[in-house]
Amino acid sequence: MKLRLMLWLLGLLLKRARRRHAGFRERLRDRPLAWGIATEDLRIARHYRLTAERVQSASGLPVDLDLELRFRDPDTALAVLRHPSPRAFRDGLIDGRLRLVGDTRDLERLQGLLAFLR
Repeated sequence: MKLRLMLWLLGLLLKRARRRHAGFRERLRDRPLAWGIATEDLRIARHYRLTAERVQSASGLPVDLDLELRFRDPDTALAVLRHPSPRAFRDGLIDGRLRLVGDTRDLERLQGLLAFLR
C-alpha cells in the first residue's frame, strides 16, 4: 500500500516540477521519456510519460516504455525511491535488488529529472 501511494505521489510531484521548473521542461523538449516502476512480480506497477508539454501517469507497465525499474519487493523499492541518488540505484543494481530494463543513458536522464523534485 505504501509503495502504491508513493508512486501515485511521484506522478503529482513530476507534474508540479514540470509546471515550476523551466529546466525540467527543457530536458524533455528534444526527447520525451516514458518510464515505469514495478515489482518483479508486477503486482505493483506504474508508468509515467514525460514531455515538455505534459506529464501522464497511469497504473501498469505497457510494452513501449524507454526504461523500466523492476524492484525485488516493495520494501526495496521504498528504500531506493525515498532517496533516489545515483549511489542508491547503483547499489541496488549491484546487489540484484533492482533490475534495469532499457538503456542506462535513460536512467541518467531520469536521475537528472528527479533532481528537480527536491
